[in-house]
Amino acid sequence: MTRVWQWNRPVTVREVLEDIQRDRSIAYTTVMTVLDNLHQKGWVRREAEGRAYRYEAVSTRAAYAAALMNDSWSQSDNPAAALVAFFGMMSPEQREALTDAVRMVQGPENPPSAPPPENPANPPESAESGESGDTEEPADARNAGNPEIPGTENLGTENQGKPANRPPAQNTEGGR
Repeated sequence: MTRVWQWNRPVTVREVLEDIQRDRSIAYTTVMTVLDNLHQKGWVRREAEGRAYRYEAVSTRAAYAAALMNDSWSQSDNPAAALVAFFGMMSPEQREALTDAVRMVQGPENPPSAPPPENPANPPESAESGESGDTEEPADARNAGNPEIPGTENLGTENQGKPANRPPAQNTEGGR
């Protein structure tokens, strides 16, 4: 799928083959079989062109990624906690991209809501006490025990100081 998305137009088996062969050796029949499998699964559509087919992705890579995230999120028994954990795994660049995406979805007529007021029970540390209050803490620690997010009671308590467990990246080539 990666190669089909990269071309961003209907492609032949030969074009995909030549593209892949710049990186590694692969047989024509292997590429043909993979594209046929993708067609049977509904990931690509094809149109006959002479004795060959031209294959085109049914959806964009971004739409595919969004569908995967939505499917995974909807299968969670606690979607809010799953989102909190997911946001905690994000890099600063990914969080910035998320913020930009939320702004785009909300549009100019629906500006983002104001940040919630400070929690008087947990005021930020002042500079006078030797703590700056500006230290970055993991999202799971920030949301630990947040009563507005069910299932976050234990977040941030068991893995503090340990790297987040991240699932391995999925390979989108070869049948996906």
